[in-house]
Amino acid sequence: MIRYLSIINHRTLITILLSLIIPYFAREFKIVYNIDLTLISLAIIFPLVFAIRGAFKRREKALEHLSLYRGSLKTIEYFFMNSSKLSDDSKNDVKTLLIDLSDTFLNYLSKDDNNAEEIDRKTESLFDFIISHNEEISGGVRQKIFRFMRDLHVAQEKLISIHTHRTPISLKAYCLIFIYLFPVIYTPTIINKIGIDNPSELTYFIVLLSEFILISLYNIQDQMEYPFDRDGLDDIKLDNYKLKIL
Repeated sequence: MIRYLSIINHRTLITILLSLIIPYFAREFKIVYNIDLTLISLAIIFPLVFAIRGAFKRREKALEHLSLYRGSLKTIEYFFMNSSKLSDDSKNDVKTLLIDLSDTFLNYLSKDDNNAEEIDRKTESLFDFIISHNEEISGGVRQKIFRFMRDLHVAQEKLISIHTHRTPISLKAYCLIFIYLFPVIYTPTIINKIGIDNPSELTYFIVLLSEFILISLYNIQDQMEYPFDRDGLDDIKLDNYKLKIL
């Protein structure tokens, strides 16, 4: 049950307070009017749906690139393990390099750090290993390894881009501002529709429910657009993509 409460945060508290304060003053000072809420819907729902769709696509792309990344690592490992001229110690060394690269890169994705220099060093150490064992690895196998190292680099760079660049900040700020303004504009119209003489609890309920839905969708989008930090129900399970010692 606690996992499902992860979408509740300080923004939820702010919207709840607004949904309690605004209806109180609207009824107290009898602020009532009737406007078409289509404009408000366009101001909030359309950009919010656009942002959620963008976050979902980012997550799907991340899964695709992670699969390519791990698949390339595993294939490179198989080429090294099947190289008859490589000694057992060398095979253990390169396997350690691959596991270290996998762990370092996935840990990098899970943290809010945009410095990828260590990832570059770990990747270059794999290339250095190939060069230093040039005579033990045949030319054909070496070319195949380089082919999959290219896929490894491509997947790595795309994942780094997803990690670094998020949904446009201006769009998210725009959505959040209008969600906070929603009770100010929406409450007098609700009072007008249900009648000012009807119980005030009904006004509070409708405004609270509307605001909770909007801010919950915003929080879901906020969590989904960064699927690596293990904060959210839909985050990617990065541990499943790590290379493991068999």
